[in-house]
Amino acid sequence: MIFNGFTLIELMVTCTIISILILISIALYTPQVRSGRRSDAINTLFSISLAEENYRSTNATYGTIAQVWNSVTTSTGGYYTLAISNVTSTSYTITATAVGDQANDIQGSTSCTPLVFAMSAGTITQTPTACWPS
Repeated sequence: MIFNGFTLIELMVTCTIISILILISIALYTPQVRSGRRSDAINTLFSISLAEENYRSTNATYGTIAQVWNSVTTSTGGYYTLAISNVTSTSYTITATAVGDQANDIQGSTSCTPLVFAMSAGTITQTPTACWPS
């Protein structure tokens, strides 16, 4: 009687090839996930900036995180911690610092943590520049 099937060696080679393909897929997918999560911080920074301008329209200075963002110190998705510093009547700085694995986020050779949105006398600076959308 002749059986037409696979040998153990053939099955092991197939499993090894599938494992290698899975590892390559994960290595290529992870940076894309981090980049997508970065948009969580950028959107939150822009929202806080709008809240700062709204707050400033009725106050003598820009506000603290407690005044403009109800003391919430994490981004919507929870991948970044938020802080507002250098608050004056003409400037403020909002910083989003990555948490956990998101701290490994890079764009090219530039680390994308922390993301900083600074406004000073009407001039906006976003750093690191490589990590912000054009």
